[in-house]
Amino acid sequence: MDKKIPLIAVIGPTASGKTGLAVEIAKKFGGEVVSADSMQIYSELTVGTAKPTEKEMEGVPHHLIGHKSIDEEYSVVDYVEEAKNAIADIFSRGKLPVLCGGTGLYVDSLLSNTEFSEIKSDPDVRKKLYDFAEENGNEALFKKLKEIDPETAAKTHANNLIRVVRAMEVYEVTGKTMSEHQKDSHPIPSIYDVCYIGTNFSDRDKLYARIEQRIDEMLEEGVEEEARFLFEHNGTCTAAQAIGYKEFYPYFRGEMSREDAISVLKKETRHYAKRQITWFRRNDKINWLFRDEFSEKKDLSEAAFEIIERFLEKK
Repeated sequence: MDKKIPLIAVIGPTASGKTGLAVEIAKKFGGEVVSADSMQIYSELTVGTAKPTEKEMEGVPHHLIGHKSIDEEYSVVDYVEEAKNAIADIFSRGKLPVLCGGTGLYVDSLLSNTEFSEIKSDPDVRKKLYDFAEENGNEALFKKLKEIDPETAAKTHANNLIRVVRAMEVYEVTGKTMSEHQKDSHPIPSIYDVCYIGTNFSDRDKLYARIEQRIDEMLEEGVEEEARFLFEHNGTCTAAQAIGYKEFYPYFRGEMSREDAISVLKKETRHYAKRQITWFRRNDKINWLFRDEFSEKKDLSEAAFEIIERFLEKK
């Protein structure tokens, strides 16, 4: 492709207002939104994934949301292929693609145009690993990962069970570590010209307050029922291990009070937001907008519009 596709990427930690800003950008510049969220892909899950409602979408078309079942295999390789197709379609119709999400691996893999070596999944191996973690604790499985693949372990939190299990699964299925596979994969020249807009709070406590408020709202909207559905349906599917659901499982098993489970959920979500911020801070191309530095929501949107207008003027 001679000319790169212009693309706006709205990224940042959970509860920082990415969805609303992406919709405003799409409305202003004639765009459509492509999700970069690893959990919003599932049709059965709405509350715990903070999937945007029809009202929140405000008539703006959204892609890669609710199009997969929790029982389907889905990887970053699948995401990159689908996202590329969605972006190409949007651009071909004269619209501006607006990528929106907080799954850093999805964002970076797509926008750096990473080429992956094929890594197959094995549900039986994955179930064995999840069973081991449940019986022996996350730390015990993480210790195994550190022994076989210290490089991947150094970039992974012990409680990020999805990532730990995936890294162990890759090794057991292929005989090569995740870090070895990543070295085999390589970025080729990107087909996108990207304007990054990052949303966050300069005062971390204000972000954490937003997170706690959102969780309280999710509890009212039925996140506990979604968690119970996953717990009873298939406790080893990828979605079942997501933050927002797995924290309820000790309560369902009678090992913890509901209040304590909610407290753990809030703590783990705060930790997740911190990891997201750490991930995105590595990208010095991001134009960060801090919500607590704007008196009005519209002022932040206007600041984003100015950045994008300067970007598009160069096209």
